[in-house]
Amino acid sequence: MSAPPPRLSVVIVEVSDTVARRTDFAHLARCLEALNGQIDPPSMEILVPYLARGYDEPGIEEIKTRFPAVRLLPIEVRAAHDAAGGREHHDELRARGLAAARGDLVGLLEDHARPDPHWCARAVEAHRAPYAGIGGAIENDVDRPLNWAVYFCDFYHYLNPVPAGESFRVSDANVVYKRSALEAIRPVWEESFREPEVNAALAARGERLALSPEIVLYQHRVGLELRDAIKERIIWGRSYAVIRGAGIGRGQRLLYVALSPALPALLWLRMARSVRRKGRCVGSFLRASPLIGLLTGAWSLGEAVGYVTGRSDGGRHVPASPESV
Repeated sequence: MSAPPPRLSVVIVEVSDTVARRTDFAHLARCLEALNGQIDPPSMEILVPYLARGYDEPGIEEIKTRFPAVRLLPIEVRAAHDAAGGREHHDELRARGLAAARGDLVGLLEDHARPDPHWCARAVEAHRAPYAGIGGAIENDVDRPLNWAVYFCDFYHYLNPVPAGESFRVSDANVVYKRSALEAIRPVWEESFREPEVNAALAARGERLALSPEIVLYQHRVGLELRDAIKERIIWGRSYAVIRGAGIGRGQRLLYVALSPALPALLWLRMARSVRRKGRCVGSFLRASPLIGLLTGAWSLGEAVGYVTGRSDGGRHVPASPESV
């Protein structure tokens, strides 16, 4: 007789290989430690889909030994990933992890996340409400200017206090969906899970999303180097442009290229307004601002290249819907 499905499945996607050929499982170990330390957790399974390369990655055996209950899923993906790095395969890993999950609720995390000790319990409690997906707050956990800069570039929308209740925006780095809602739109994410497409498809069915300031996640990126952070921004900016540009004409893409030099200032202003409105981390934001300028400049460069070439970092064309910056 098969075991009953858990209440919660947590899918952790290895994203630390964006700028490297090999996966760094050190971040994953810290994430798993945080999940093992949850207070009053529900019945739960943890799945880790990662890029299979035909050989064992350094560190994978230690993960197997330390966390025997974790389901490690080596995945052969279609998206290209080479020495230059890439990110498209992360969307495929999310899809494969979701497809393998058995829980009534399915959460998505990234390997450099540290969930709050109450993360699981509060996510389950929040899902008593009739929302298809509930995202949470994301905080920076490493007090270095570079880490703050990367954090603000990625997650300034999710700095607490996030507004509790219905929201059009949740992050696939900290979200829990009802499995039944995802199954209803399975063709949308079965090949590749892209957050904007999934959330738009749910909304089209009349489903609602929400944010909760109590479902807290900490971005814990150790050993972060400026060179890698810049390269990461270029890759992500280029991928974003390919996705966004798939549904528009050549003239509009060239217009976006012409406007791309203005992006760093625009993005900084958005971040500054958000930080000022929330009244937190103002000093950290100001100290990180020179690095934010470098990173948003790298994003702008990558975005311009993506609009011109129409190719992702791995050389594969990626048709998809636009994603909001």
